[in-house]
Amino acid sequence: MGQATDTVKAGAARRFASVDALRGWAVALMLLVNYPGSWAHVYAPLEHSEWNGFTPTDLIFPNFLFVVGVSIALGLRPGAPLSKIWLRALRLVAVGMLLYLVAMWGYDKDAFRPWGVLQRIGLCYGVAATLALRLSPRAQWGAIAAILLGYWALLAATGGYAPLDNLTSRIDTWMLGAHAYQFDAASGRGHDPEGLLSTLPAIATTLIGARAGAWLRERGARQLLVAGVAALALGWLWSLAMPWNKNLWTSSYVVYAAGWSFLLLALCHALFDLRGWPPFGRSMGINAITAYAGSWLMACVLEKFGLFGAAYAQAAALLGEGKLASLAVAVVFVAFWWGLMWAMEKKGWRVTI
Repeated sequence: MGQATDTVKAGAARRFASVDALRGWAVALMLLVNYPGSWAHVYAPLEHSEWNGFTPTDLIFPNFLFVVGVSIALGLRPGAPLSKIWLRALRLVAVGMLLYLVAMWGYDKDAFRPWGVLQRIGLCYGVAATLALRLSPRAQWGAIAAILLGYWALLAATGGYAPLDNLTSRIDTWMLGAHAYQFDAASGRGHDPEGLLSTLPAIATTLIGARAGAWLRERGARQLLVAGVAALALGWLWSLAMPWNKNLWTSSYVVYAAGWSFLLLALCHALFDLRGWPPFGRSMGINAITAYAGSWLMACVLEKFGLFGAAYAQAAALLGEGKLASLAVAVVFVAFWWGLMWAMEKKGWRVTI
């Protein structure tokens, strides 16, 4: 099939402030929901759905992968070597695994977790970038449809979407057993929200972002707005047959989350690229992986020495025990990393993997 000439063009490496800002906000929100002062006191919108459903927090990770896809379309050139793409993908996977080794020390975990956020980002980047370079735009849409429809059919034919009693969880159990991220001793089954099979539809999320990046470069916000409204409607209708579920990364969830991502990208493009508003959040987006990995390491140290608990106790003394104090700790944590990334941008420092 023909190369994706409208997705990856020579000289197409223009940097959009909107993309950096949207990526930065995704990372900042990851930190906000990942590091509360107390997990016993978290506002509902800052929690993932327990199983089926869709909360604002459930949008953060697919939005980040969507922006990864946008960056693929804007940054890769024709003929880019696949070896370079996959070396970067494998570096992301390796960093994710290294972070979990540190987490075993910081959080006193007794089992290594091979899957995780950076591992999924690396795999999705590698596969989506390969497809963007090798397939025509029409073929890319065909791949997206095949992945989502095939995943829907596969789960429906193998038991559906019940917790632990679904194909994704069964594969996690087969691979990891009692060392799965979530394990139920009574049933002997486990689950990992970033497990192997559910990475397949996450690749579709990233490839949708690549198509959005091509539209951003060539057609501007209007196409993104139309796609956003259409994806929201389709994702909602699909949820009547296949529930939104972040843990399983269901196909309806992919389409519905993509709808919101299209609209957010269109909004950021209108405000930051077209109207020239200051791209608030851009500093976090430029060094997104640095902020994510650095905050992880810092959190491991704070947890190991009981400093998260001490910070929550101080906040509770000022604000009263509960959700507000817990949120205050998370806000301070995010503000620290926001300020550090802002200082790095001012110095012109950019760390790439």
